[in-house]
Amino acid sequence: MNKQDVQKALEELKKQPKRKFTQSYDLIINLKNLVVKSNPVDFFVTLNHSKGREVKIAAFVGAELEAQAKEHCDLVIREKDFEKYQNDKKAAKKLAESYDYFIAQATLMPKVAAAVGRVFGPKQKMPNPKLGCVVPPNANLEPLITKLRRTVRMRATKATNLQCMVGKEDQSEEELIDNILNVYNTSVKQLPNEDQNIKNTSIKLTMGKPVNI
Repeated sequence: MNKQDVQKALEELKKQPKRKFTQSYDLIINLKNLVVKSNPVDFFVTLNHSKGREVKIAAFVGAELEAQAKEHCDLVIREKDFEKYQNDKKAAKKLAESYDYFIAQATLMPKVAAAVGRVFGPKQKMPNPKLGCVVPPNANLEPLITKLRRTVRMRATKATNLQCMVGKEDQSEEELIDNILNVYNTSVKQLPNEDQNIKNTSIKLTMGKPVNI
């Protein structure tokens, strides 16, 4: 896949009927020669540009990181609040569904796990060490938050396709193309047999039909 291929697909999408709202662009990568039930695909990609949607981030922190978390995150959950979620499964479920990513102070992780692990675990919402979301008490949160707001998750655990939002109609074409190529190239490297595991790739608008690249 190259820039010209993506440009051509975007031109086709622009011919589709306009909607009364700003639609999102989704990249869809269909896989082949891969049994995802026994070999699930699950990784993160950090985009070079915004994907055009607000990404909500919450932080489980102690006094050491509270000020930074208040400045950069959408919600701060102090240690004294953990019990609330441990005793109220509905509240924990609502919390998991309301935020895209969770950060946790490393020294509090056992208590975070005890408070929300039963709910967050199955939903894949626990603070992820691979993403850098489990941080020391002296961490600088700003670079991590900036990164998370441009991060998308690519998962194929049941269906044999990867899909994520890569931008919106009001973004520049250059940003969209850069995001699309970034996600595609990163995805290729994450697959066992690289491009041999890719059946086809397409882009679609929220209310539109997919266009193959």
